[in-house]
Amino acid sequence: MSQLYKKLVEYGKTDIYPLHMPGHKRMIEDFVNPYSIDITEIDGFDNLHHSEDILLDAQKDAAKVFLADQTYYLINGSTSGILAAISACTTTGGKIIMARNCHKAAYHGVLLRNLEVLYTYPHIHPKYHINCGLNIREIENLLIRNPDVQSIFITSPTYEGIVSDVKKIANLAHERGIPLIVDEAHGAHFGFHEYFPKSANEMGADLVIQSLHKTLPSLTQTAFLHLNGNLVSKERVEKFLGIYQTSSPSYVMMSSMERCVQLIQNQGEGLFNDYVRNLKALNRSLDNLENIDFLTEKIIGTYGCYDFDPSKLVFFTHRCHMSGQELYDKLRNHYHLQMEMVNGNQVLGMTSLMDTEEGYRRLYQGMKEIDEMLKEKDDHKKEESFEQIFLSGVKGQVADMKIGDADEAKKMKVHLEKSEGYISGEFIYLYPPGIPILAPGEKITEEIIELVAQYRSMGANIQGLQDYHGNYILVVDEKMKTKIDR
Repeated sequence: MSQLYKKLVEYGKTDIYPLHMPGHKRMIEDFVNPYSIDITEIDGFDNLHHSEDILLDAQKDAAKVFLADQTYYLINGSTSGILAAISACTTTGGKIIMARNCHKAAYHGVLLRNLEVLYTYPHIHPKYHINCGLNIREIENLLIRNPDVQSIFITSPTYEGIVSDVKKIANLAHERGIPLIVDEAHGAHFGFHEYFPKSANEMGADLVIQSLHKTLPSLTQTAFLHLNGNLVSKERVEKFLGIYQTSSPSYVMMSSMERCVQLIQNQGEGLFNDYVRNLKALNRSLDNLENIDFLTEKIIGTYGCYDFDPSKLVFFTHRCHMSGQELYDKLRNHYHLQMEMVNGNQVLGMTSLMDTEEGYRRLYQGMKEIDEMLKEKDDHKKEESFEQIFLSGVKGQVADMKIGDADEAKKMKVHLEKSEGYISGEFIYLYPPGIPILAPGEKITEEIIELVAQYRSMGANIQGLQDYHGNYILVVDEKMKTKIDR
């Protein structure tokens, strides 16, 4: 027995409850042996990249359920959909407006097309230092000053569930005849109950990418790319999907996607009603914690938040004598609750319609006991010691280099602590969620260096650097590009 398989089987037998993706929560029990149905493109089973039969029908059904004009199966995750969408909506060397809090896949799309990026920045919550909604006026001004922009790319919802005003942004784009691409990876469940926000398909977006596996019962790596309207060429979308996706798509994954769609079609109303009822009760209970803050729509306030996804469970420990990592470890080791993510003083859990009342009960009981323990331990609240945010409110000072140009430039290795003033030749990001703190072509500032040092001291998972230890960074060689004055 292989080591990975053995470890997976052993883990599956534990009582650790999954408050993380994938959304099926390991609750689908009647799925057959995957090896027995793993095939290639043989007679009678259609071809994803030239679908005319069973796969074409399945994608049409998905479009109806998810309120899209056309839907494409993604079996390389949302990443492939993001790459295809950006490529379909731009020309090589073109210009795109992009939210700075996008997933690394969007930056890779920019790199591959050697695009010039105009960043728009989300509002930052002044207390919790998380990315909130996008600034509509800022996007409008960018469009006015740059009439040659070819598309807009945003992430909505954020990892924490904050939704921007997609409809207004879509209107701004359409007034200028350009498409809006929405990374709605964390919003595949949107629109199926009034308790959740409407999907970007309903709000006017031209291309919408959804990770089916994140919040709905489907296998990891499954996602949708939805196409709406006629601003984006169907032929270009399909061309780039053929480039960025494997030519040997998994029929096991595709059957999982079809089954997910059919589950929503046939049982969705009842399942979502039960889900919302249980989730409302859990959220009301968690909102009563005294020492750990629980994110709710009323806390977010007016910081560019158009709507909020209550399926995300976000906790902050900045007021108590416990770090986010300590809370995360306590929940896993003592209560056998595996959360989705820890970052600084923040811990995030994800729910789906497959979660159980028992799982919710265990989470609430654990959080209640920890909250009471913190009160007994020390009634004095600690001052906030670290702003745990994905881009730290740092508006990366963009050098006069495209991401693609910086990536291709001759580079030299310098110690990260001594890299201030250089132009970065690499990405630095935390994973999850994969939002770059620093991108190629951006100036390295003292603030960014200090931020990375803080994350490292807290044991955060820093990725993107060629040096896995995070001591050195590749920068654009001074001979190729004059170093910015420090």
